[in-house]
Amino acid sequence: MTQISNVLVIGCGGAGLRAAIEAKKSGLDVCILGKRPRTDSHTVLAAGGINASFGNLDSEDTWEQHFIDTYLEGYGLGNPRKIEIMAKEAPLLVKEIDDWGANLEKLKNGKFDQRYFGAHKYRRTCYAGDFTGLSILKALLKQAQKLNIPIYDQQYVSELLVKDNVCFGALSFNIFSSERTVHQADAVIICTGGHTRLWKKSSSRKNENTGDGYYLALMAGCGLIDMEMVQFHPSGMVLPQDIEGTLVTEAVRGEGGKLFNKNGERFMVNYDSERMELSTRDRVAIANYTEIIEGRGTKNGAVLLDISHKSKEFIINKLPSIYRQFLETQMVDISKYPMEVAPTAHYSMGGVLINPDDSSTSVEGLFAAGEVAGGLHGANRLGGNSLAEILVFGKRAGIASANYSKKLNQQQRSSKSINLAHENINKLIKSGNQIIRCLQHELRIIMWENCGVIKNKELLIEGKKRIEILKSKINDIDVRIDENNCQDLVLACDLKSSILSAEATIISALERNESRGAHQRSDFKKENSSFDFNCLVKIDKETQNLEIYKSKLKKLNKEVENLVRNASRDDDIRNKLLE
Repeated sequence: MTQISNVLVIGCGGAGLRAAIEAKKSGLDVCILGKRPRTDSHTVLAAGGINASFGNLDSEDTWEQHFIDTYLEGYGLGNPRKIEIMAKEAPLLVKEIDDWGANLEKLKNGKFDQRYFGAHKYRRTCYAGDFTGLSILKALLKQAQKLNIPIYDQQYVSELLVKDNVCFGALSFNIFSSERTVHQADAVIICTGGHTRLWKKSSSRKNENTGDGYYLALMAGCGLIDMEMVQFHPSGMVLPQDIEGTLVTEAVRGEGGKLFNKNGERFMVNYDSERMELSTRDRVAIANYTEIIEGRGTKNGAVLLDISHKSKEFIINKLPSIYRQFLETQMVDISKYPMEVAPTAHYSMGGVLINPDDSSTSVEGLFAAGEVAGGLHGANRLGGNSLAEILVFGKRAGIASANYSKKLNQQQRSSKSINLAHENINKLIKSGNQIIRCLQHELRIIMWENCGVIKNKELLIEGKKRIEILKSKINDIDVRIDENNCQDLVLACDLKSSILSAEATIISALERNESRGAHQRSDFKKENSSFDFNCLVKIDKETQNLEIYKSKLKKLNKEVENLVRNASRDDDIRNKLLE
């Protein structure tokens, strides 16, 4: 089957929907593909809030301060232009999504309420209880429905269609019937999320965030940056085991939650005595991890996050989802008892290298937005920036892809590329001795043990070798499909994507011989200015092996350089960014 559109969007989460809406408003034919139900994309897990410098509670807040917080807490690795765009445009996009029905919390004067999130100088996180991502997703879905944008949310995209470095579509198959569709398009936007499901303890759910967007981009000819920068959220659930790693939103700490070890000590005083629980995510995650591995954690391998000093009414009003989450899974009333939490793989801060102004990649006609795209967060992501990112850069990708489509005089097509994409699927469908779920589990163990919260050269090299062995087993995986079930094929494609994404992460982590933000090395414990570069990963077309390069950091323009210099005057660590 063949389907034709002007703009093809891969991913039906927040970034994909916002991109499709903007492209559709340009009067073009737009199509969205997704492998998860449209109402349950990964966006729903972004619970705590969305950042925008309205200054409703702290009038001193500005886009400049939002820029400063994001750039500095990313340890200078983020693209200044991309950060500037987000900080400037977030207020307009937040107001827009609320007008579309996100129903963000308001103050008595009608302005948005704003809460504290870690490492923000001011209260700038707008929210809808602790289900902000869900509210935003619903609003976007309503808008997409109004515009009659078709969403096919049972489609797995196995490969992008490229000829002479021009992307002209994608091949997908239905995840239930295995029926294949060739999608021909003028422009393609990847909005597929990250790869944090590759770790044993992860806030992602089954069959999502497996790195398929990174695989598609690499195989198409794009580069990936900062893949070593994987954010471990400080607070994931530890029990029950089948949901280990499930997120406990930062909103708990934003609303006054305190961290204790098993001895009753409020230990953040030893790691960041000024900001305490509202320190950066990397510091809080490292603190929690250190307390646990040094024997001050609970018997379940956790620390205690306590908000029981707040009233039950306050907790149910501000944190309704988390309150229910612990009752339903553990029968724990968090208004009376503390929560057991531990670090969990949460967010891919690296990703596809794009031009921040139009979200374009190095492949003509191919764009990327959302978590799959790198460049915004650097070495540490501030909570609340991810939802701002999907709206701001989803919109920009939509505009740019529409403009690209309108300027085309002729459409690129290649039957050879289409046939090769079919062949690559056919090769996977065969009997074998290896069960894919077992290999996926093995990969998750490797990434947790060898490329986890704190790593070193020995662990990383061992992890790379273990992945090579795992990769050799792909040729013997058992993939069977029939007219009612092709789950094996979905898992096989996920596994290929995951292994390539894991390799990119490990070789990037080996390249960065320092500790910076979320990237912590026990053999190189300090930040080193000689590593002021972005790690860039590409595929060698001849060998099909991953190659790593040092990519120069983008320079600050004069306007923001002065902002950073003034903000950093009394901070020796931050001043290094300007040396």
